Amino acid sequence: MGLKDYYVAAVKGAIISQLEDVQIIDISHQISPFDIAQASFVVKNCFNEFPKGTIHIIGVNPFVNNEIKHVLIEYNGHYFIGADNGIFSLLFTRQPDKIFELNIFEETYNKSFPTKNVFVKAACHIARGGTPEVIGKQIDEVQKRQLFRATAESNVIKGTVIYIDSYGNVITNISRSLFYEVKQDRSFKIYLTRAGYTISKIRKNYNEVPDGEKVALFSSSEYLEIAINRGVEGSGGGANKLFGLKINDTITIEFEDSKIEP
Repeated sequence: MGLKDYYVAAVKGAIISQLEDVQIIDISHQISPFDIAQASFVVKNCFNEFPKGTIHIIGVNPFVNNEIKHVLIEYNGHYFIGADNGIFSLLFTRQPDKIFELNIFEETYNKSFPTKNVFVKAACHIARGGTPEVIGKQIDEVQKRQLFRATAESNVIKGTVIYIDSYGNVITNISRSLFYEVKQDRSFKIYLTRAGYTISKIRKNYNEVPDGEKVALFSSSEYLEIAINRGVEGSGGGANKLFGLKINDTITIEFEDSKIEP
C-alpha cells in the first residue's frame, strides 16, 4: 500500500481501536502492486523470526471473486490472513495445518478495502482469544500457484531472478542444496545476461571481494544471490543495473567436466 497515502494508517488505526495494547510490526509496505510472488518471498524469509501465535496480515491483491476467497490459515504456530489468490502455496513449504474460509464480509457499500474491513476484524478476533471456527469454515486446500523452478542437468543449472532488494542485489531461485548437489567438486561459471560477465567462485559474505566488485553467495534465504560489494541500487551501483538483470531473467551455471585439482 506504500507510505504516501492513508491506507497503512487506516489499517493500524482500525487495529488499535479494537486492541489498545497490541504490538504492530511492519514487514513491508513497498511490495509491487498485486505481486504475490514478491510478497511471498518477503514474508517467507522473516515470519519464523516472530514468536508463535503471531498474526500476519497480508494485504497484497486482497480482492475476492467467485474463485478467490478470504482465508485464515494456521501454519507452524502462526496465523496468516489474506486472499486465497495463490500466495499461500508460494509461501509455505508444506500443507497448512488448518485453513478457514472467512465468513466476515465487507459492508455492501464499501468493498474496496478488505485489508481493513475484513482482515483486521479477523486478526483482532484471534488476538482476543477467539477461535477460527467462529469466523470461518474449515476447508481442505488453498489455491495453487506454481513458479518457474530451477532446472538441472549433468553440467548445467538454469534458474531465474525472483527478487531484487533495495541494494540492487539479485536473488535467484537456485537453492544452495541444488547447486552443491550438481557441483560436487567441479569448477563452474555463473553466466549473467550480459555477455562477458561471469562469476566462478561462491563467497561467504560480501566483504570477501573489494568494494565495487561482483560477488556471488548464498544469502540467508538459502538462494543464490548476485551482488556488488557496497553497491547501491539507484546510484548505478546495484548488481541489477550493472548487469542489466530484471525479474524473470535467466541465470545459467555451467560446470566443468573435469574435477578441480587438489
